[in-house]
Amino acid sequence: MSNAPGDSIKTGGNRLISVDGKYKVWTKKVGNGKIKVLLLHGGPGFSHDYMECFDDFLPKEGMEIYYYDQLGCGNSDAPTDTSLWNTRRYVEEVEQVRKGLGLEDFYIVGHSWGSMLAMEYLDKYQSHVKGVVFSNMTASIADYIDYSATLKTKLFTARDLAVYDSLDRRKAYGTPQYMELLMNKLYTRVICRLPLDQWPEPLTRAFKKANQTIYMKMQGVDEFHVTGNFKNWDFWSRLPNIKVPALVLGGVHDEMNPESMRKEGRLLPNSRTYLCLEGSHMAMYDDQQRYFSTLTRFLKEVDAGTFKADSR
Repeated sequence: MSNAPGDSIKTGGNRLISVDGKYKVWTKKVGNGKIKVLLLHGGPGFSHDYMECFDDFLPKEGMEIYYYDQLGCGNSDAPTDTSLWNTRRYVEEVEQVRKGLGLEDFYIVGHSWGSMLAMEYLDKYQSHVKGVVFSNMTASIADYIDYSATLKTKLFTARDLAVYDSLDRRKAYGTPQYMELLMNKLYTRVICRLPLDQWPEPLTRAFKKANQTIYMKMQGVDEFHVTGNFKNWDFWSRLPNIKVPALVLGGVHDEMNPESMRKEGRLLPNSRTYLCLEGSHMAMYDDQQRYFSTLTRFLKEVDAGTFKADSR
């Protein structure tokens, strides 16, 4: 047998990209096509896994998608240096991944924290991007915190609130009682609108693999306790600087304020906004057909030069 060069060996699209001169992050290419899409997963600290449903929709439309586990997540290296977990460094990491994959005139689909990262990336490296999808994310953490507090009073019963407040005072965030409130009373209504035992396997897998150190460092304990280093993040004033075609995609039942996502769309100068009628934060699962038909239509129209933004 001849020794094949390393770059000619088939790996199922899997590839490691060097970042920061000493770490490796995992990427995977699925499909082939003119429309090339880099997926930025949420968290922070989660992995690409829950986005694997994209396999079923974009490649068959002739699109080439790239999964990527951010440093510290999933299949990528997981350094113990906590100074790495900040938005500015992740922006530079995305640019290194773009270069490593050889992407130009490509599209970004960011979800949740991935949309926040996409906004910051476009603020610096917009010239490389042909279009962007901001999925299920508002443009400031203060807005997110305010709406989370509203959801707590809206979705918790009086008894739930009493139990929650008692646990909160004791900082008993890891107790079964607290997790029961979070998962069954909140997450099944604003994260993924399905009973927990019916959550799609890639989603449950992503929760199991989450890097809690990153999540705590950047966000905090949970939706109600944002104490991490991005707690003061605010992008409202910079949204008009993003000139590329943009799709603001969310869900009517999202943990992000639907009105804030509409505001986001109005501030982006070349955008379209769509909120999935039955969708929550994981509208890619609980309102799947609307989510992906809207997303693929946007990508195709931008690529064909027929995209028309919402009237202002």
